[in-house]
Amino acid sequence: MSDIKVETKQRMHYGVVVSNRMDKTVVVVVETLKKHSKYKKYVKRTKKYKVHDENNECNIGDVISFVETRPISKEKSWKFVKIVEKAK
Repeated sequence: MSDIKVETKQRMHYGVVVSNRMDKTVVVVVETLKKHSKYKKYVKRTKKYKVHDENNECNIGDVISFVETRPISKEKSWKFVKIVEKAK
């Protein structure tokens, strides 16, 4: 496991790995609930992040935590911290 010290200024997210085909990169989906301004119902929003996984530890279906970091590539500016829950 990676032991990265997390500062309070860095944004941390939790999400589910949906792809691990790339080398040292995983695609993670984060779902949030947002209340509609007019109808006051909750709407599910999803966003995909490309996360740097140095040791290729993550598998599809794992719930992981990741933190914001300096830009690693054009689309990658998030770094894997730890696996919260393994896929079943």
